[in-house]
Amino acid sequence: MRGNTGKIPGMQVEVMKYVAPKSRRVPDDTEVVQVVATLPGTTDRRILVGGHLDSLNLRVDPKTGIAPGANDDASGTILALEAARVLSTRKWRHTMVFVGFTGEEQGLLGATALAARAKAENWQIDAVLNNDTVGSSSNLNGQSDPHRVRVFSEEAETHASRELARFIEWVVRQNMSDFSVKLVLRRDRYGRGGDHTPFANAGFPAIRFIEVHEEYTRQHTPDDLPEHMDWEYLARVTRANVAALATLANAGPQPERVRLANDQSHHATLLWDAEPGVSYRVFWRDTASATWNGSKEAGEASRFTLENINKDDHFFAVGSEGGVPVPPGSP
Repeated sequence: MRGNTGKIPGMQVEVMKYVAPKSRRVPDDTEVVQVVATLPGTTDRRILVGGHLDSLNLRVDPKTGIAPGANDDASGTILALEAARVLSTRKWRHTMVFVGFTGEEQGLLGATALAARAKAENWQIDAVLNNDTVGSSSNLNGQSDPHRVRVFSEEAETHASRELARFIEWVVRQNMSDFSVKLVLRRDRYGRGGDHTPFANAGFPAIRFIEVHEEYTRQHTPDDLPEHMDWEYLARVTRANVAALATLANAGPQPERVRLANDQSHHATLLWDAEPGVSYRVFWRDTASATWNGSKEAGEASRFTLENINKDDHFFAVGSEGGVPVPPGSP
């Protein structure tokens, strides 16, 4: 079933059907639906953002127990809805997709179905932003951090998800003075998972946003209630997502054949195959740093020299304006 919402002009909303197979948390093969809303851009390159609609109460029989799921994960669903409302007011270069996943608590079923569909239909996905449990800034242990959000990404440095996470941290730093991203260099929390994982497994750049101090004792219980939410915190996480989405949705084409000049020098020269009319930016970071330490506009160029920044102590990358930077040697 597809159509226009009537609430957000231009948004194409699909109720996507898939079959949840019989498993420990699914008593029988069951047809399930999830919401996939598309805001068409001028290209077919896609940026996905979403949260999951389903919830779970493990204190009783999950089939009958009340499971409000305010933080896990109405918070991520609300974020995606608000991002859709805000970003739909203008036209973007790339297509945005806003997803209300289902079957997350039963084993990432909806995300797995959509990732498989994206692969089968040859979607060009530049980024998947999964928001799961992003509505509280503190826990019952007395810890609080209302001005940061964690972003998890694939553990392999060569996976595109890691560069996406690093770029999102940089974008939020440029756009928000009261909020920042804490990069966590692993796929997800210990022994846990999320809807970004099936996309990463399919080869798409995918990351997870989650609050810094989650409260485990409320998760998957009837106590995951709206009164425990920090709405100002959720608003900050939403603004961070919107900043990232708006940047990525207007990105130029990625540079090709990024390489580092093979000379002994106090400076570092980067070269790449450029497209006419595209502006580029050069990034660098210390080898011990997970985040970009600096960047410079290179303009419509195909080489750029960073003076007094040596190759021995730093990593480098080149990106089109608004695009995820590409390290030397990347395909």
